[in-house]
Amino acid sequence: MADDDTQPEPPHRITDLAALKVFTHPLRIELWRALNAARTATASQLADQVDEAVSLVSYHLRKMAEHGFIEAAAGRGRDGRERWWKPSTEKGFEFRNSDFDDHPEGAAVVSQVTRRLMETRGERYSAYLDQQSAWPREWTSAAFTSEYQARLTAAELRELAEEVAELGRRWTARGRAAEAAGDTEGREHVALHLYGFPFRP
Repeated sequence: MADDDTQPEPPHRITDLAALKVFTHPLRIELWRALNAARTATASQLADQVDEAVSLVSYHLRKMAEHGFIEAAAGRGRDGRERWWKPSTEKGFEFRNSDFDDHPEGAAVVSQVTRRLMETRGERYSAYLDQQSAWPREWTSAAFTSEYQARLTAAELRELAEEVAELGRRWTARGRAAEAAGDTEGREHVALHLYGFPFRP
């Protein structure tokens, strides 16, 4: 297991607008999350998870592969019957508004993708709330939701974002290292959604 001093690399940063546009389609966000959780999967397996036609899922997977978000999983599907896919990196991806400031479409695409992410995150949390009674007490008591209202400068908010991101990466790496070492009992997929933004009452 990785210790608490693990310093995983930051996510791959999306700076190409065409690549960012891949995630303007909500199904691709759903497929990315499903594949990231499964580590490797076929279009048929993912189609079952998202309840869509295999042909449609295959199309969207190819589009994601064209921009380097996923790739063929080596050593899988040796009989050639169906391709296996995997995320191209375990680091994940991130994007920042400032990287697209000089592009005419930049603000609109960033806003669209961000809203898509917000919608799908909300759907996932709502699904958890609907199914909460089916989870063991140890999980429902460990799950949390928090809200803070601080008075910060832009520089302080940026520093806070970096600290929280590092914490998330460290715990993600710790869980994966534990699994790789065979410590799999009692582990579940956990979603952590965080936002930090200015507002004026």
